Amino acid sequence: MSLHDIAARALHALDPEDAHGWAIKGLKMGLGPRQSDVDDPILACTIAHLPLSNCVGLAAGFDKNAEVPAAMSRAGFGFVECGTVTPLAQAGNPRPRLFRLTQDQAVINRMGFNNEGLEPFAARLSALNAKRAAKNGSVVVGANIGANKDATDRVADYVTGLTRLWGLSDYFTVNISSPNTPGLRALQTKAALEDLLGKIAEARGLLKAAGTVDYPIFLKVAPDLEDGEVEAIVETVTANGLNGIIVSNTTIARPDSLASSHKGESGGLSGKPLLTASTAMLARFHAANHSHLVLIGAGGIASGADALAKIKAGACAVQLYSALVYGGPGLVQRIKADLAARLRAEGFASVTDAVGAG
Repeated sequence: MSLHDIAARALHALDPEDAHGWAIKGLKMGLGPRQSDVDDPILACTIAHLPLSNCVGLAAGFDKNAEVPAAMSRAGFGFVECGTVTPLAQAGNPRPRLFRLTQDQAVINRMGFNNEGLEPFAARLSALNAKRAAKNGSVVVGANIGANKDATDRVADYVTGLTRLWGLSDYFTVNISSPNTPGLRALQTKAALEDLLGKIAEARGLLKAAGTVDYPIFLKVAPDLEDGEVEAIVETVTANGLNGIIVSNTTIARPDSLASSHKGESGGLSGKPLLTASTAMLARFHAANHSHLVLIGAGGIASGADALAKIKAGACAVQLYSALVYGGPGLVQRIKADLAARLRAEGFASVTDAVGAG
């Protein structure tokens, strides 16, 4: 265990949200881990025309305000997704709103899209881009966009986020699957989704026409979808020209296996108990995907075996976050080494060769 992992473990003595705040402060001070060698080439991939040195990304939620994407890239992530960011700053739900389920290696959160809003987020990405240009850097950063809780037109909020951050982010994720903003998940129903993605596609077309660069757009979905909804989502995403789907966000389900005293808290459950359900949902999306949409697997990843299960279920790349709470920042390096060894052991020449092989 590295000193960084020991420090992360020590933060467990604090309230979870306070611990997260101290972790962000430490990373901003340059105290985070740094990958010392280049990535194993077997982990390299390209998603929606974005070349990645490795397929293991940081999920949204860790860096809500785009404060430490470069630090997390240096720690070894192949891509870093910041947010969720909403047009206006909002405080989110009352505390306590973040709970460790240590016995279950899980987390429950009901944060409520707490963030500083688009302008500080955009300013930080602009500063990062200036540094990348000066150093010819390769940090791949995505922006996860959402709607304000009290917005009268939530679709307009997504368009605002896309428009403001266009040219600053390498890709965008439209987050309609958090359980902590009332009514948000209703945007996953077919009629609402057609309206939302239609407006997103229209805005994207105007932005492309005004410049020369296009950026990938993904949709992030819940793991709690009903029969028929998967096919409808794939059809709507394809029809509106989005590049892919992230499967999945946190779950409102509570498996019988949960043992922690916090298991009854409201909010979204993430971590180890989500692995099986989210991977099964990913496999459903892979079976329905006849249009070469990029699928990114998230939910419960804590090892190379977990990552490979997602990839074999149809994921082109994976994301994690909650496992860092228990595994520390060195976890990403261990996952990559484990995944590379497993790929070779099963005879795959690259991670791309393993996609959907399961």
